[in-house]
Order: sequence, then structure tokens, then C-alpha cells
Amino acid sequence: MDEQIAERPGPRVRAGRLVGVVATLGATTLAVALSQGWGCTEQAPVPSSAAASSAAAAPTAPVVLNGTDDAFIQLLIPMNEGALALIDQLDTRRADADPSLRALLGELRKTHEAELRDLRGLLAAGNVPELNIHEGHQMPGMVTDARLAELRAASDAEVPSQAAALIRAHLAQTVVLCRGEQDAGGSPELKALAGRIQQARAAELSALDNRPGASTAAPGG
Repeated sequence: MDEQIAERPGPRVRAGRLVGVVATLGATTLAVALSQGWGCTEQAPVPSSAAASSAAAAPTAPVVLNGTDDAFIQLLIPMNEGALALIDQLDTRRADADPSLRALLGELRKTHEAELRDLRGLLAAGNVPELNIHEGHQMPGMVTDARLAELRAASDAEVPSQAAALIRAHLAQTVVLCRGEQDAGGSPELKALAGRIQQARAAELSALDNRPGASTAAPGG
């Protein structure tokens, strides 16, 4: 145990390795997505009310995280935080704009906050520091400050469709990442969590696209 602790790389070394692992994870997830026909809706939708309980409580016993596990968590944390920032911003807009979207965003807030607790719990259980290695990056599916600024500048009439497009891209990319984690991850606890998150995202995508008046057009770049 002492030898393992002594050999643990420092935060800077880990950050450099994570950048490479994230690139590998991205390639892996793309291959998995293509092989599994991601983008189709063959999965049976789960009621959106069940999504809030998709993430289990964080483990109290130590866990072992491999490079893919680490990269998955370090990417999903800022992705979830970006989605929550979007939801917070929409709370300041007109209360009567697209009630069905607002109801869904309320459910998303619960699931995303629970997932953040579990992801950070797994990092702590694995004795791994949280590193914001994606700050300023334009990662697929991530709600960035630039996107939020565009949304603030949009008219009330444009906000629902723009917000829905951002949320859809976020949910869809999370599905891809969860599949990659389940394929290449090492921690059984994290792979199980990724499976639950993927199931929740499938239900959330279904609810988003099937709400009254929803547009299923692909989001802009």
C-alpha cells in the first residue's frame, strides 16, 4: 500500500495524462456509438420522474479508477455544471415561456445535482483530485459561457428552441460518453453509475422531444 501511494502521480502529471485519455475516450465512444447505432431511439423510455433517482449513493469504501474512469468523471462534472448553469439562467427568463420545457428542466436539475454528488464521491473514494482540465475548451455537448451569452442575448421567443437544442446536445453527448465508460472503464461502481446515467438520459431525451410543440430538428453547430 505504501509503495502504491508513493508512486501516485502528482496533479500536473495526472492532468497531462487525462488530456490524452480523454482523446482516447472520445475515439472509443465514437466507435461504440457507431457500432451500437447511437442516435436511434430503440431504448425503452424511462419515466422522467425516475431519472432523479438514477444515480446511487456514492460509495464509502475505496474504489480503483483507471484512466478512462478518471477522464469520464473529469469531463462529466463540467458538462453537468454547464447544464445546471443553463437551467439557472433560464429561471431568470419569462415564467410563461414553454411550461413543458421548464418542467423537464426541473427534473434535470435534480438528476444532475445527484450525479455531481456521486461523481465527486467516486473521485474521493478513489483518492483522485478533481481537475478542471476542460476549462475554456469547446467540448461536444458542453454548455459554455459563450453559449450562455448567446442565450442571454436571444429574444424571449427564441429562448425555448435555443435552450432545447443546447440541452439535447448535452444529453446526447452524455449517452455517448456513458457508453464509452461502460466499454473501457475499470471501476465496477463507476460503470454501473454510467449505465444508470445513460438510462436517465434516454428518458430525458424522449421527454424533451415528445413534449408539446417540441421541434426535433438537429441543433446548430
